Amino acid sequence: MIAESEVFLGVLLSASFGFLMGDAFGDSRRHRKCLEQENEELREQLQNNPSNTTNLQSALDQQRRVINDIHKRVIAVTKGLEKQPR
Repeated sequence: MIAESEVFLGVLLSASFGFLMGDAFGDSRRHRKCLEQENEELREQLQNNPSNTTNLQSALDQQRRVINDIHKRVIAVTKGLEKQPR
């Protein structure tokens, strides 16, 4: 026969495992729900303020132009260094 202490230990372990699993899944689900709600709020802000996106787009275009200019100058310098007689 199984002793009462073994049965009690089995029930205790099962309950502990169930509690830990429920806590882990519940926490991840709660975290995901908060993130989804935050994303929705950000989408609403983006839709309500389209002028902000044009400012961001113009800033990105400016940065691309600057990066392209820097790239052209770096390429020119490295090509000049390659052609230099030693």
